[in-house]
Amino acid sequence: MSSWKGKTRGGLLGYQIFIFLIRKLGLGAAYLLLRFVAMYYVAFAPKSTAGIYKYFRTIKMPWPKAMLSVYRSYYVFGQTLIDKIAIGSGSADKFAYTYDGIEHLRGLKDTGGILLGAHFGNWEIAGFLLNDINLTTNILIYEAEHEKIKNFLDKVMNSKHVKIIPIKNDLSHLFKINNALRNKEVICMHGDRFVDGARIVEKTFMGKKAYFPLGPFSMLTKLKVPYTFAYAVRGKGRVYHLSATPIHEVTTSAEQILDDYIKHLETKVLSHPLQWFNYYDFWSKDVKGASVQS
Repeated sequence: MSSWKGKTRGGLLGYQIFIFLIRKLGLGAAYLLLRFVAMYYVAFAPKSTAGIYKYFRTIKMPWPKAMLSVYRSYYVFGQTLIDKIAIGSGSADKFAYTYDGIEHLRGLKDTGGILLGAHFGNWEIAGFLLNDINLTTNILIYEAEHEKIKNFLDKVMNSKHVKIIPIKNDLSHLFKINNALRNKEVICMHGDRFVDGARIVEKTFMGKKAYFPLGPFSMLTKLKVPYTFAYAVRGKGRVYHLSATPIHEVTTSAEQILDDYIKHLETKVLSHPLQWFNYYDFWSKDVKGASVQS
């Protein structure tokens, strides 16, 4: 199914082992262990492996390179998780950062607004980088992951500038979003995944039909707050690059904003193909449980 089930694979023990290595032996030791973990996922996570292999083939990658890229994708994804832990627990100085469009983000200090991203690059590190310009950031995540991630952040990471807003069935997250925007804070949310019950629409992504959620884009048209498309990608070495488009005001429909989002996302993904972190069949036609909008 192309709907995401609301949980990211990986257990607490895995986090604990990597945190131990980072603290006791450094990032290099964590990256070394990660090489074996990435090979494990290639062999023993067949659905994830098939999903990400289909992605590489869809973006026209030759099959030998696509097969190698499956391993590299798991490895890079693991690196971004390790880096997130390291940066959030006080080792931000071990990394370098570059910015493109930071002046647009600074403009949100006076108004608040929404950053639309995807499961591409490291969106949580983007939240940390926003601290540099004194933006209070709220990250919108699904309830199924909330407790694990929140406990992880509270116990291991020092940053108090990134807040978590869990998406709940009782819609209480809408009140928290409104409160944050009234305080001129920033909301980070994704526009690429959907879960059961979501309203979705079929669009062309990377040359093939895929389903996207309408919810994030409908929310923009209702709230009518400034928004930007923003991503943080990992460069060579320990470098993160945060980019943001100019600030947009809501003047069009939700679907038109989605079309713009997809166009921009395609460009970013093709420039960093290993940092697309949706490990399922993104182009699946099986959307049982979702509400398809015509």
